[in-house]
Amino acid sequence: MATRVQHALDQLKNNGVRITPQRHAILTYLLESMGHPTADEIYRALEPRFPNMSVATVYNNLKMLIEANMVRELTYGDNSSRFDADVSDHYHIVCEMCGKIKDFSYPSLSDVERKAEEMTGFVVHGHRLELHGVCETCRNQ
Repeated sequence: MATRVQHALDQLKNNGVRITPQRHAILTYLLESMGHPTADEIYRALEPRFPNMSVATVYNNLKMLIEANMVRELTYGDNSSRFDADVSDHYHIVCEMCGKIKDFSYPSLSDVERKAEEMTGFVVHGHRLELHGVCETCRNQ
């Protein structure tokens, strides 16, 4: 995992981004957890190490990481955005009871994108597949 973090830090440095201790910690947290935390969850996890860091600092760093294509923002209606450091093509399943999000892989849906373009005249820039259900933990409670 340290290699992934170092590679990401090197990529930022090469793009002229200054690596602050807070930025390093936010990126490391995202890459090591590989979960889908909210900005508030990231803030609460790092606040003991950075008591002077604000939630705005977390949001600003997340925005920069999104612009650098190192993090994806996952929006779910009225709920807080969640952030995903896995920018590879993959999909999500969301627990309807606890909100847990898990990644899963499935073959590319590029044929669906092409068909949508043919049928609608749109130029497709991407898609997001999201399944909903109840996770094993919630089912067993």
